[in-house]
Amino acid sequence: MKDPRPVVNIIGVLVMALGAAMLVPMALDFVEGAAHWKVFLESAIVTFVAGGMLTLATANSVGAGLSVQQVFMLTSGVWAVLPFFGAIPFFLGAPHASFTDAYFEAMSGLTTTGTTVFVGLDDMPAGTLLWRGILQWLGGLGIVIVAMVFLPLMRVGGMQFFQTEGFDTLGKVLPRAIDISSALIRVYVLLTVLCATAYLGLGMTGLEATVHALTTMSTGGFSTSDKSFGLFQGPAEYVAALFMFLASLPFVRFIQLLSGDARPLWRDVQVRAYLRWTAYAVAAIVIYRMAVFATPFEPALRETVFNVVSLFSGTGYGSEDITAWGPFPFTVIIIIGLVGGCTSSTACSVKVFRYLVLFEAIRAQIRRLYSPNRVVNMRLGRQPLAEDVVNSVLVFFTLFMLSFAGLTVLLDLAGLSTETALTASWTAIANIGPAFGPGVGPTGAVDAFPAAAKWLMVGGMYVGRLELLAVLVLFLPKFWRA
Repeated sequence: MKDPRPVVNIIGVLVMALGAAMLVPMALDFVEGAAHWKVFLESAIVTFVAGGMLTLATANSVGAGLSVQQVFMLTSGVWAVLPFFGAIPFFLGAPHASFTDAYFEAMSGLTTTGTTVFVGLDDMPAGTLLWRGILQWLGGLGIVIVAMVFLPLMRVGGMQFFQTEGFDTLGKVLPRAIDISSALIRVYVLLTVLCATAYLGLGMTGLEATVHALTTMSTGGFSTSDKSFGLFQGPAEYVAALFMFLASLPFVRFIQLLSGDARPLWRDVQVRAYLRWTAYAVAAIVIYRMAVFATPFEPALRETVFNVVSLFSGTGYGSEDITAWGPFPFTVIIIIGLVGGCTSSTACSVKVFRYLVLFEAIRAQIRRLYSPNRVVNMRLGRQPLAEDVVNSVLVFFTLFMLSFAGLTVLLDLAGLSTETALTASWTAIANIGPAFGPGVGPTGAVDAFPAAAKWLMVGGMYVGRLELLAVLVLFLPKFWRA
């Protein structure tokens, strides 16, 4: 078994960083004169001290890099430990949640799922609302770094295909991670600032604009109101749709764009497919709503664009009751939620890349059926698809669908109705946000779910965000003996 101390050391540093981040909502509450600032100060001290102790205890283990085995341990450990500390303000202060609800909310935030157990958001302290947004923003940043740096090295779900993007990390994980992260952070911050500025220009308050910019660019979906984006119907929906769409594109393309080369963005087969599929879904639903419900064109277009992009990207904002649109639009939305955005973005679910690989594998198999002796070369765009990439993607698809079905059954056994269990599994394993059905509150909160169902959803959010295999490999005895 590999030495876990370097992994613990890095987790300790990240815990300290999370503690430092708590000073931001503390300052906001302090400036607004809310006594709640003391909760964030206490939480920050506890978190920073705990992270510091972990870091100091393992300081002599820091080396030149991490092995593949240690990378698996790191990615799984970070998303298990950080929600524990991120939950402390929810537990100690408003809304004084139970440990189960506090951990659920923090896990939903850091995995950018967006499902909430909190109600009465409109009356919560500003610091609490900002902290929820910060958790999602940090989670989105972290998952893009993992997707660009670690998953290709770990060969999870076909991500080794992206080692050809010039971000090969093999043998030098930490130095390369720092290089990539620096460029990524610049892009991420720039887009977040632009999004917040646009929201301010459309009439949102400073807090509303900031929180929604943080949760838009992370495709997280936490809002400052129980009505979610229903408070901002109108031009803000178009702006939100634009930035949610941008957030679900490969961030490596934005890095290249800022370097002066726009060609890779347009030539990316993922981007083009994602744009087409989004347009198809929007067109189908708009035509249906206009034909069946006589909905005027502009509201139908605006509402559909916003909600389709929201759920396609996995953001999970809601501005309308989409179940009232009829069975066809609702089915389309469930399907696109299981597709997701592009790899190396903050979007979630299976990802467009894997569907493109799956379709190419199906086409290749069909060609082999009518021409058995034919040599079939599979390609994605201009790049050949290696057999191990295709096999990894097929394994991921199989595991994803089995996990989705298994979680649905377990949630049903935990006391949810079949409809609710199905959508709760959908929203958790694909990190989408909203659930539907009996037991889901009028604001979309799942606070009434049994504790067992909440913990099952926590597990679903966790393994879904880390691409399933990155977590499940830890349960293989051979992994620990390697």
